[in-house]
Amino acid sequence: MPERVVVVGGGMAAVRLAAQLVGADVALTILADEAHAPYNRILLSAVLEGTHPASALTLRSPEWYTDHGIDLRLGARVLEIDREAREVVLVDGERIAWDRLVLACGSIPTLPPIRGLVRRDGTLDPRVHPFRSLDDCRRLDESLGHARRAVVVGGGLLGLQVARALAVRGLLTEVVEGADHLLHSHLGRPAGRVLARDLRRLGTEVYTGARAVRLTEAGLVLDNGAVLPTDLVVLTAGGRPSTALARRAGLMVGRGVVVDGSLASVTDDRVHAIGDCAEHRRRTTGFVPPAWDQAEVLARVLRGEEATYDGSRSVARLRATGLDVAVLGDPRTAEGEVVEVTNPISGSHRRLVVHGGRIVAAELVGDLSRVGLLTQLYDRGTILGPDEPGQLLLPEPADAPAPLPDEAEVCACAGVSAGEIRACGSVAECVDRTRATTGCGGCAHVVRRLVEERSAKPVAVG
Repeated sequence: MPERVVVVGGGMAAVRLAAQLVGADVALTILADEAHAPYNRILLSAVLEGTHPASALTLRSPEWYTDHGIDLRLGARVLEIDREAREVVLVDGERIAWDRLVLACGSIPTLPPIRGLVRRDGTLDPRVHPFRSLDDCRRLDESLGHARRAVVVGGGLLGLQVARALAVRGLLTEVVEGADHLLHSHLGRPAGRVLARDLRRLGTEVYTGARAVRLTEAGLVLDNGAVLPTDLVVLTAGGRPSTALARRAGLMVGRGVVVDGSLASVTDDRVHAIGDCAEHRRRTTGFVPPAWDQAEVLARVLRGEEATYDGSRSVARLRATGLDVAVLGDPRTAEGEVVEVTNPISGSHRRLVVHGGRIVAAELVGDLSRVGLLTQLYDRGTILGPDEPGQLLLPEPADAPAPLPDEAEVCACAGVSAGEIRACGSVAECVDRTRATTGCGGCAHVVRRLVEERSAKPVAVG
């Protein structure tokens, strides 16, 4: 009898796990609380911008789940976890039995402490729009017709994506970030300043070191006394791992559900957690690549194979029109020798942290021409020559980009190499076979170039 595996959550980590379990001797049930088939949340800003239809975000068709014997339940909200009976209880009272339970609940938005966001009747001011889900995206899109100005609260990855989408749609957009520079969780101050300069060049004003404290009829009031007139306030700051179910079930919870190297709860080895809600070695991720790594490791564990998640790999990308950012590891805290090149005129900043001849962290703003090669060197721990770090920070000639070796990773989200992409006859085939571009979307232009290069090569005749 196949092992019953129930996944709570219908996000990107859950779908990755499902794909990795195809063919395994398990009976898989996915409980997704949204009414939509699981979709790519990272590309929500692309839907808002108008470059992607909402339908393009669907990770797998409903038929895919059926064809592979996966019980996908939409609009299924879990009320409680009964660990003693090994059942989950839905809000409608249905109980679903499990042999293994996987928590892939993601994160939940939290309202920042801004007075006036919530009206006396408990509803949000109509100008206020959280931005976390497809429904949020659609509501915001419907509000753009009568809006001219928007303020985005939060200067993280999501905030900058939304800000660029709104600006592209023609709104006068401003960004408010409480830290002293943008992307402060990922970039150092020089890179954050270059990024702010890029945004201003693109027509978006940035306020760093300032916090929104109150929403009034006149606009959004900052703690420095400034008032930003606005028709829309988009909330992208504030969010935490969804752990309420785990906490009520008596599982150990820190910031997230605490798991070991097999991604099992340290309280109950029949319960696992992956993605944004999981905490491993006192760290939560918040990014797609680590979540997909976790899904792949857990799939091997559930198949009965030896596998351990070490949590060492971290790659973050920003996908937004006119903005290019990539972060490998944690360049803010990594120890080693620093090689850095900044050109504020062109809006680029590149920084490598090298320890023992190996790249242990990197941040790139404005020019990602070498990101594939740098990611490969970072992942493999390749020992560099004394001159190589500096050479790697020089941009590739625009008219003659160096060919990527087949083993170079192009799609960090799905772990797809240049060789795997070159083996595909079209971008559509590449997406279907490898899932490249279905994560952050930052590799789309490289994928197109590699496929076009292949199709342009002459075919040898006998």
